[in-house]
Amino acid sequence: MGKLTVMVALVAALAPALSWAQAVPAPKAAIYTCTTVDGRRLTSDRPISDCNAVEQRVLNADGSLRSVLPAAMSPEQRAAHEARERKLAAERVAQLDAVRRDRNLMMRYPDEAAHQRARASSLDDANKARLISEHRIKDLALERKPLLDEAEFYKGKPLPAKLKRQMDANDAAVDAQKQLIENQKAELVRIGSRFDQELLLLKRLWAGAAPGSLGKGAADAAASAPR
Repeated sequence: MGKLTVMVALVAALAPALSWAQAVPAPKAAIYTCTTVDGRRLTSDRPISDCNAVEQRVLNADGSLRSVLPAAMSPEQRAAHEARERKLAAERVAQLDAVRRDRNLMMRYPDEAAHQRARASSLDDANKARLISEHRIKDLALERKPLLDEAEFYKGKPLPAKLKRQMDANDAAVDAQKQLIENQKAELVRIGSRFDQELLLLKRLWAGAAPGSLGKGAADAAASAPR
C-alpha cells in the first residue's frame, strides 16, 4: 500500500511537466529543394550536397518559403568576398580616424584666433632656428679670417696639414649650416601650408559640418605635422 501511494504521488508531481511537454509543438520539418547546374531538380529533408554550387530554397511543410540557403562560394569567390570585407573594414577604420582627427582639431582650435596663435608660434620657432644658423655662419666667417691671414704666408706653397684641416673643417661647417637654412626655409613653407589646409577644414567644421564628413585630404594634412 505504501508503494502504491508513492507511485501515485510521483505521477501527480510529473503530470504538469508531461502536460507542458505535450503542449510544446515539435519542430516543423524543412524541405530543401534546388535545381543543379546540370538541370536536375532535387528535394530533400536536409541540405543537398549536390546543390552546394547553387541556391537552395528551404520550404515549410505547406510549400511556403521559409528561407534561402545561398550557394557555397568557390575559392575565387571567397577570396574576392574576403577582399571586399577587408576593404570595407579599412574604410570603417579610416572614417573613425577622420572623425577623431576632426574632433581633436576642433578641441585644439575652438576658434580662428587660437589657430592663428598656433601658426605664429610654429613659424616663430622655425624662424629662430634659421636665425641661429645664420648667426653661426657669421661666427664661422670670423673664425676663418685668421686662417686666411695665415694662409697668405703660403701663397704658391702647400698649406701646412694642420691649417688645411682647420680650413676644410670651417668650409664643412659653413656648408652644413647653409643646408640647415635651406631645410628651415622649406619647413616654414610646410608649416604655412599645413595651417592653411587646417584653416580651410576648421572653417567648415566651425560652420557646422559633421566631423569626418569632409574627406581625408585636409584631415590628413592636419594630423601629419608634428605639434
